[in-house]
This record gives sequence, structure tokens and C-alpha cells, in this order.
Amino acid sequence: MELSGAEILIKCLQAEKVEYVFGYPGGAVLFIYDELFKQDKVKHVLVRHEQGATHAADGYSRSSRKVGVALVTSGPGVTNAVTGIATAYMDSIPMVIITGQVPTHAIGLDAFQECDAVGITRPCVKHNFLVKDVKDLALTIKKAFYLATTGRPGPVLVDIPKDVTVAKCKFAYPDTISMRSYNPVVKGHPGQIKKAAQLLLEAKRPMIYSGGGVILSDAAPQLTKLVKMLGFPCTNTLMGLGGFPATDKHFVGMLGMHGTYEANMAMQHCDVLVAIGARFDDRVIGDPAHFGQVPRKIIHIDIDPSSISKRVKVDIPIVGHVPDVLDDLIKLLEAGKRPEPKAIGAWWAQIAQWKTKDCLRYDRKSKIIKPQFVLEKLYEITKGDAFITSDVGQHQMWAAQFYKFDKPRRWINSGGLGTMGFGLPAAMGAQMANPGATVACVTGEASFQMCIQELSTCKQYRLPIKVVNLNNRYMGMVRQWQQFFHGNRYSESYMDALPDFVKLAESYGHVGVRIDKPADVESALKEAFKRTDELVFMDFITDQTENVYPMVGGGKGLTEMILAEEL
Repeated sequence: MELSGAEILIKCLQAEKVEYVFGYPGGAVLFIYDELFKQDKVKHVLVRHEQGATHAADGYSRSSRKVGVALVTSGPGVTNAVTGIATAYMDSIPMVIITGQVPTHAIGLDAFQECDAVGITRPCVKHNFLVKDVKDLALTIKKAFYLATTGRPGPVLVDIPKDVTVAKCKFAYPDTISMRSYNPVVKGHPGQIKKAAQLLLEAKRPMIYSGGGVILSDAAPQLTKLVKMLGFPCTNTLMGLGGFPATDKHFVGMLGMHGTYEANMAMQHCDVLVAIGARFDDRVIGDPAHFGQVPRKIIHIDIDPSSISKRVKVDIPIVGHVPDVLDDLIKLLEAGKRPEPKAIGAWWAQIAQWKTKDCLRYDRKSKIIKPQFVLEKLYEITKGDAFITSDVGQHQMWAAQFYKFDKPRRWINSGGLGTMGFGLPAAMGAQMANPGATVACVTGEASFQMCIQELSTCKQYRLPIKVVNLNNRYMGMVRQWQQFFHGNRYSESYMDALPDFVKLAESYGHVGVRIDKPADVESALKEAFKRTDELVFMDFITDQTENVYPMVGGGKGLTEMILAEEL
């Protein structure tokens, strides 16, 4: 029996057990939408903008260990989706993006709604395909899911011309796939792991630094076991929060540009550093030359060999699947002599001294709502058990600092690309992936307006997301940088014509609440979370002058932090 390309695509998605496709129809994908309509195994979520489709698929993937799938049409459908594709690429999120294309005979002739999807997305995908023959479609989809989920994960794009969705052939979906040119290393080199174990046993000032790779590879149990077994201090990157429990005594906080004083100082002054699923990026270690001033031995564990020694030269590189490498490392350490806690007692005493800086303190007696206070109350009321998405800016950093993530995949934000507008559609994806779970979107009045139209999607699918809008009437992080580095010249960072967010939320059929007194913060949050079947938009009017501390300025070293007390 022969099937059309559109039918084959849907059969492939069913074979991959795809639950949701986030998308927006258009001319080049109408045959695909017609086949979606004829079945009920793969559900479609109609977003209001293609950027929302990719962010929703992204949030779905991050919160569920599944592949996020987006479907958009040719031309502007593809270009609208590029921001979300690049967001997923920077953070290594497994996604498959299916794009429509003009018929094969029209490619290159400037046909209506034509664009070079492969060329445009090549720099921001793990791989992309243009399917020119319906006979290649099933195998291509299999390859796309395989590439997206193995090795270092990432988004894979499949561009399908309209005539390919109409053409017919016999359907056969392969059970397995083998690609001669793609064989990611899974097991770490035993010799390197043995060297790493020996180095750890000799450390006097050790530090474990973990990133998003721990979350993506589901290595949180192994990381937690390693840290507690050794008794070493541990820090997470922004993308790695939840990989190690934030309430554990070994956790010294997030590191980097807005990391804690103790985490950054420990990173700089350790003698043995274990980097796990992290890549020493600019927001984590600042200036590599400054970081390299202190001699230390570095062990780097990562699935991606290109990430090792890219910015910082390491002593013991271990390429492999993070949980497998950690399992092997733990077995070696268990078989040998473990370091006694007293061996690093002086190091823990030094970290305790750094902690006395209390670098995250703020004015708790303020008569204006402090954003940090809102995040602390959000943590208390949700008992740390919510899925928290965020947009990008000050509110994102405060959420990372003040919401204690004890579990992986609960913190969902755009780290690498820093995409404003990510929060709400990502929350939609997280809610779809986790029905019945508590999902909150922490945002700001500037970011939220980037994808505000997705409030309509939330209404259609009755998604009970709680939106926490920290409204300071500024593009907050832009204003902070202008204050510190541009002589208080607030060029175009003031939001001079904001909507009434309460009325706006209500116009979409949701609940809107405005809170402008600190005394009302807790009760407003409690009331919102009691409404388990409604989206509630909470507009918190916060202090316009509040800044995120600590802060490492661009091009500065980890120890060159700006603290609130120094201003």
C-alpha cells in the first residue's frame, strides 16, 4: 500500500511516539495538516506565532526528557521560527523542526513564500535536511530523531517541499539507524578516568562545577552521589541548576556573572576543578586569562569533544556520556581509599568565611516590593516543587538566585541565546508535558510583550500557568548595565507606554491581579495558586532601582565582582 508524503510523516511521528506537535499552518504544509486532522494519536497545539511554536516545543523537551516537535510553513513561517531554533541550539535541546517548502520545481525561482530554510538555519541547528524525494522521507525523519537525541543533543530541521507531501511511495519505518559519519563516543577512556580519580584523592581545595550537560543526560543522581561521597563543594551553572540539590550543605550556589561570592571565589582558588557537562563560557568564568592566573588541575567530562579545551586548557579530558563516565569514576573511588573530610576542612572553613559576605542580601524593610522577596515567597508557597520558566533579564537572575532547585528539569530558561519572549511559550510546553503540575513563568514587562499573543493559546488549551511579572517599568538588565558602564544614560531602556496588564490578561479570558505593596505579595501568590484551573497574571510593581548582585562586568575576572555593599 502506497502512502503520500504527508501520511508518511504522520506515521513516522506516531512511530516516534510523538505526543504533541506545536505549530501554525500555512500553504506549504496544508497536506500535512490535513493528515493531522484525520488521526488522533499525535495532538497538535495551535500557537499564535511560529516563535511560540519552537519555544513551546523547547519547554516541552526540557521538562520531559522527550523530543520537542514544531511544524511551520515555508518562508515567514521558517524565519519566524529561527529565534526559537537558535535558542534550542545554544542550550543543546533535542528538537525536530518540520518546515514546509515550495514545490521542488520552484526552489530557487523566488516562488511565493520561498526561503532557503537549509541555508538560513545551518548555523543554528545540529543538522538539517531538504527532502527532495518522498522515498527518502521516512529514513530522514528517523535520522532527525536519532541526531537530535544522541551525542550532544540539539535541534534538527527537516525541510519538506509541498510536492513531496503529495507524492506517494511504500512506507517502511526503520527500527534502528546507523550513520557511518556519526558515531558519538559514549564510554569514557578508562585510563583518563583512573587519572581523574587519583587527582581527586589528592585534592586539598577541590571544586565540582556542573552545567546543563548533567541535566540533559539525566546524570543528576550520579553527580549527587559523587559530591556526597567525596564531601566536596559543588556549584551549578545557570543551565545546571537542579543538577545538584540547592538545599544541600555541599552546594555553594550558582557561579558566574551573577553567581554567589563564595562560588566564584572557590572556582578561582581551587587546586583541582572537575567540570561536568559544562563549557567554561564567558558568563561562567569571565576573562579566561584572569581565570588562568591561579594554577589548578582541571578534569573536564563532556560528550562533546569540541567543548573541551575550547576556552580553558584542561589537564584530564574525558569524552563520554556523562552518567556513564560518572558511574565508572564512582566505582573507582569506591574501590580505593576515599579522602577524609578533615583533609579539606581548611578549604570548607575558607568557603564559610566567604559566605559571611551574605552577597544576596537586600533591603527587607522596603516599602516598595523587592523582586527578590517575590521569588522567595514563590519558593515558599510552591515548596520548591514547581516548574519555573523565565524570560531573560534581571528577573531571570533573581529566579536563579532565590528559587532553590532541588530537582533537575524544573528550571527552564534561555541561557545561551538569552531570548526575551521565551518564558510564556516555554511554560505552555512544560504544562503540556506535565499535566497537573504547578508551572510558573517568571517574567518582566519588557520580555513578556515579546510573545504576549500566546495568552490566546493558553486560553484555548486551558493551561493554568501562573505568570509572575516583576514590573519595574524598565528593561531592567539593560538599565543596570547603563547605570554601571554608561554613565547613567538610560538610552531607550525606559518602558514609557505599558499596557494595563490586568485588563490585558482579562481580555484574553484569564485572571489578572496587580500587587503594589510588600504586605500583599504572599496572599496574592497563595490565592493565585489556589486557582488550579486558571491562568493568573500577577503584575508585581517592583523597585525600579533594584540591581542584581553580585555582578561580574564584561571582560572581568571571577573575583572582580561588584557587590551591593561596595556602591
